[in-house]
Amino acid sequence: MALNTLKDVYIDQLQDIYSADRQSLEATKKLHERASDPELKAALKRGVDGIQSGIDTLKPIIEGHGAKPTGEFCKGMEGIVKEVDAHVVNAEFGDDAVRDAMIITQYQRMTHYGLAGYGCVVAFAKRLGLDDEAAKLNECLDQTYEGDRAMTDIAVGDVNKQAA
Repeated sequence: MALNTLKDVYIDQLQDIYSADRQSLEATKKLHERASDPELKAALKRGVDGIQSGIDTLKPIIEGHGAKPTGEFCKGMEGIVKEVDAHVVNAEFGDDAVRDAMIITQYQRMTHYGLAGYGCVVAFAKRLGLDDEAAKLNECLDQTYEGDRAMTDIAVGDVNKQAA
């Protein structure tokens, strides 16, 4: 699809986030399985639920514009997910807290990609006068910020201390 208008860019980026969310959903499930800290496990479970909520929000928005949600494959998230595999899934750790610290690192990298993507599409939706969509996407953005802040709180509150 040629990107000739802001609406074209908007739809393209919605599809990109949809793909990114689907990939990060699977990666977050893997992180959840490997986490040992109870607070971290609970936060990752909330992350799984939040990512699924984002997917469920994006799909009808994209389809409402006559596009397929799967019309784009996010290579950026693909690379980040490969990092999850390399630095958590396939890595060896001598200490559970050290693994938990790495899990937080990798989760936040995925989260920050989501923050950038959702921030852009919220701005695009507002500019295009798609206020209902902007509100729904802003909820996804807010949830993503909450997840990021929760991970930071867990890291500085206990996990990093134990890992040190």
